[in-house]
Amino acid sequence: MRARDQQQRTVELYISTALPRSMVPADGKKRTNHMIGNLHVGLAALGAAIAVGLIGMTASDAVGRNPVASTKILVQSILAIAFAEAIVFYALFLVK
Repeated sequence: MRARDQQQRTVELYISTALPRSMVPADGKKRTNHMIGNLHVGLAALGAAIAVGLIGMTASDAVGRNPVASTKILVQSILAIAFAEAIVFYALFLVK
């Protein structure tokens, strides 16, 4: 019985030092929901960054092919970038 109490104290000490207090529930078990939510937000931000890069690349390529249509291409690319960035905000507010 004494070894079990020592093991329980060791586990509680490890959990209390590894995780912030708000993430450790009363029963001492780890919560992974917070980490999974952060992973979703990070992946959404990575996807939006890649999308913005691809949009910029194709917009500059299109302007290089047809400089007369640069204003129309600029407007469409700005709208597309705004929609790509909105994905990150959706992930931030809807994951929790």
